[in-house]
Amino acid sequence: MKDDSKEKDQSKSQSSLVDKIQQLGQSNVPQPADSNIHVLPIIGQVEGHVQLPSQNKTTKYEHLIPQLIAIEQNPKIEGLVVLLNTVGGDVEAGLAISEMISSLSKPTVSIVLGGGHSIGVPIAVSADYSFIVETATMTIHPIRMTGLVIGVPQTFEYMDKMQDRVISFVTKHSNVAEDKFKELMFDKGNLTRDIGTNVVGQQAVDHGLIDAVGGVKEAMSKLNELIEQNKGSEQQVVQ
Repeated sequence: MKDDSKEKDQSKSQSSLVDKIQQLGQSNVPQPADSNIHVLPIIGQVEGHVQLPSQNKTTKYEHLIPQLIAIEQNPKIEGLVVLLNTVGGDVEAGLAISEMISSLSKPTVSIVLGGGHSIGVPIAVSADYSFIVETATMTIHPIRMTGLVIGVPQTFEYMDKMQDRVISFVTKHSNVAEDKFKELMFDKGNLTRDIGTNVVGQQAVDHGLIDAVGGVKEAMSKLNELIEQNKGSEQQVVQ
């Protein structure tokens, strides 16, 4: 019996090792130390009410929303880092994620890595402080509709109202002026096959969309600073 249990344990460890090699290309996966900071990646396309094809890299909003609630309720988590490399996706799902991040009581910092396009823009600015790496891009363009579109004035009014929701959120949570954001959104000369603007790294900061150019080091430093400020304010309230 003991030999059987040993063989089972060995087979389990071998299978887990094979899984690690298949998924990550290495046998030893570095384990993070216990941390007071939670990392939330938003990768690929933000998936909303419609399930995307299996070959698409997606972030499902129904997975993120319970995580954000858990972060808010967990006393061990003192700060949140949002890592963004997204092409955009469902407008309402993206706005839902953005509103939840912005309404957290704990300090939040976002980093745009690679891309923070379309509905990724509101998610990026929803944090208390936002960073973008030098080579990352953000595409700002009007919203689009897929599927059946009824050619009546009400359809265009609905799209206009939805677009106003995005513009309102971005201008409220960043330093970009509404007129400037609309100018970037409706520019006709920047994108070859579309209306809008593609901003890179420092340009996003210059326009007031993002707070600073920086990566992991800068983001962690800023988040720890915000955590200390948050602790100080809580102590004052208790006293």
